[in-house]
Amino acid sequence: MNFMALIRCQQGHFYDPARHNACPYCGSMPAGGAGATEAQSPMAPPIPGGPAPVGATRPLRDVPPPVVGPTVPIRQPGAPVGRKGAEEGRTVAVDMKKVGIDPVVGWLVCIKGPSRGRDYRIRSGRNGIGRSEAMDVQIAGDDTVSRENHAFLVYEPRKRIFSIRPGDGRGLVYLNGDEVIQASDLKAYDVIELGETQLLFVPLCSEKFNWDQTKEEPTEK
Repeated sequence: MNFMALIRCQQGHFYDPARHNACPYCGSMPAGGAGATEAQSPMAPPIPGGPAPVGATRPLRDVPPPVVGPTVPIRQPGAPVGRKGAEEGRTVAVDMKKVGIDPVVGWLVCIKGPSRGRDYRIRSGRNGIGRSEAMDVQIAGDDTVSRENHAFLVYEPRKRIFSIRPGDGRGLVYLNGDEVIQASDLKAYDVIELGETQLLFVPLCSEKFNWDQTKEEPTEK
């Protein structure tokens, strides 16, 4: 182990005689006369868990290597893009009911009343008409319309026939000015009247069109 040769001056200061002839702090001579030296004690070993000595280095704690995620290959221009790309250009048959689509079969358009200009979609089966949000056709703002089931508009898909029927309440229903007492067939642009509201009937499905005839079949390009 190497020791640094230092001397102590008369005031107790240590200094290197190879660099200074007298004490650089107070200017006095060595305590034991010229040439007196005192070896500096070697650096004490570090205390476990304590601070590192001045000038000493402390090893870094073990640092886990960086986690590298999975790599994503870059598709080269012109390369196939997998199954999705292979299926592009195909027409796939879709069952609308299985994917939650209840196709529209016609419309009612308000031509008189608080909701004038608004349109309502008609679905296959029974469509309840009233002011309640639970109704298939909600006539908002007309207090003369029953809250629920003032009337029913029905589309029968097998016969492709629309009809209007009186509801469960006391409210009356009129078709082209005549009271509806029982189920009455509807034709394009018939006018249905409930309270102060008049609705124009506009069919979509008919003998010329229905959703069953337009099912898409799988085809390959």
